[in-house]
Amino acid sequence: MRVMRLTDSAGPLVEADVPQPKPGRGEVLVRVYAAGVTPTELGWYPTSHGRNGEGRTRAIPAHEFSGVIAALGKQVTGFATGQEVYGMNDWFSDGALAEYCLTRPSWIAPKPSLLTHVQAASVPIGALTAWQGLLDRARLQPGESVLVQGGAGAVGVFAVQLARYRGAQVLATASARNLEFVYQLGAAQTFDYRAVRFEESVPAVDVVFDTVGGETRDRSWSVLKPGGRMVTIAAENETAEEERVKQAFFIVEPNGQQLAGIGDLLQAGHLLPVVDAVLPLHRASEAYEGKVEQRNGHGKMVVTVMPVGSAGRPL
Repeated sequence: MRVMRLTDSAGPLVEADVPQPKPGRGEVLVRVYAAGVTPTELGWYPTSHGRNGEGRTRAIPAHEFSGVIAALGKQVTGFATGQEVYGMNDWFSDGALAEYCLTRPSWIAPKPSLLTHVQAASVPIGALTAWQGLLDRARLQPGESVLVQGGAGAVGVFAVQLARYRGAQVLATASARNLEFVYQLGAAQTFDYRAVRFEESVPAVDVVFDTVGGETRDRSWSVLKPGGRMVTIAAENETAEEERVKQAFFIVEPNGQQLAGIGDLLQAGHLLPVVDAVLPLHRASEAYEGKVEQRNGHGKMVVTVMPVGSAGRPL
């Protein structure tokens, strides 16, 4: 099967032909139609190391995907061959820049029928991060206020929408060209992070959801109400020494049950997928190297693996 993978423990991505995997006990084999891109993952620890700490080579990136179940391993229940699913693999597992990928039943959910595979592949990591950050960690309640730092990004677009759906008052920062877009997603107020210092304009909030890190995160503490909660996903915070930053930081985890709930919201139109750009598999390296010129400037980049129109339906 065709894959795009690393040559060793780091880049660059190269195209290769490798044997098609077979599902073992408790595993699901998915025929990948589309995969979502997280550009920074090539430099993350799980990309170059195994779960046991040993060096890892030839990793296949792109840990969110949409496709069709090709085969089921023993003891897998709740899914059927030929079913359309979308999901997120664990960071230590191989991803979906491949014609087939192995996953687990607890990492996938039925694909919302209203979404194309390209749209569905743009959802899992961003939506799960927003869900786990706002609902599981911050315990956001109806009527509370939340500031989303980076409201037009792959995670921010879902944080804005999910907070709005939860009944919170949403404020968000974005670039000037994305302010109207983020407002349409559900933000009551938007702030151009280049033109204003948000801490001088934003009223005190109950929750800050930070996707940016660095100085933006540091300045965000001042806009929290007494007892307010900070959630941050910026990768630099993984090695932070400051206790409050360590407490605020988290890494998203695969969760099929939450994906099923997210799918219901997508199907009902309460959440909308946001695709930044679409590339074919052989050009996937461009997405990781920042070489994609034709982008919308918000949402997630997606790689198509199954050609458009295959299987009698569009991606």
